[in-house]
Amino acid sequence: MAVVSTKAIVFSTIKYSDSSLIVKCFTQEEGIKTYMVRGVLKSKKGKLKAAYFQPLTLLQLTANHNTKGTLNSIKEARVFPMYESIYTSVVKQTIVLFISEILSSIIQEEEKNKILYDYIETSLIWLDTHHSIANFHLLFLLNLSKFLGFYPDTSNASSLGFNLLEGNFTDAVYEKSTITGENFLLFKRLLGINFDAIHTISFNKKERQVVLKLIIRYFELHLEGFKQPKSLDILESVFS
Repeated sequence: MAVVSTKAIVFSTIKYSDSSLIVKCFTQEEGIKTYMVRGVLKSKKGKLKAAYFQPLTLLQLTANHNTKGTLNSIKEARVFPMYESIYTSVVKQTIVLFISEILSSIIQEEEKNKILYDYIETSLIWLDTHHSIANFHLLFLLNLSKFLGFYPDTSNASSLGFNLLEGNFTDAVYEKSTITGENFLLFKRLLGINFDAIHTISFNKKERQVVLKLIIRYFELHLEGFKQPKSLDILESVFS
């Protein structure tokens, strides 16, 4: 067993018995780790609070990491940095719930990946501190594909379509996995931008749903076992 100090992002929480939680975190130092947090739902005097383990909370942890694959334990935790608006905004909370479900599903590695960690952390801080966030989840997922190894190849961007299976632009528009026409143009608008340029893109509710479904389909084609998130319907309901 090793004592580790690390930053961590809460991915998911499961209630265990009447008083405890099993918490899955993405740590900066050692990738995915799962912790048993005993008594946190009953104890009011303990160092650890249940509120620390809401989806995508940013933490600074001191933890015992086991080497035998059993559940780890948290010695100390503090929320850092503390969000200003995510937990007071219904829209932001819904986005966070959706993203946490996807991240928990696709990131499984118990190994350090600082570049991916920093991308997720920086994105969440951006979400917390900005107001124009209706398309945040679209850009977050599309840019996440860079770190997963299948970001769209934009080298032939003047082509008539985009092949979701191959991940590239193409003029072979009759292939089953190629998107064309209006769907293609909507998808293309997100490519090559960062969050600070997101306000330049406006989608109406229908367009946003179309693009999100295209991105989810793109993930399904490139990530084995990826399933449509259960929180998708809730997400779509908060945007008008």
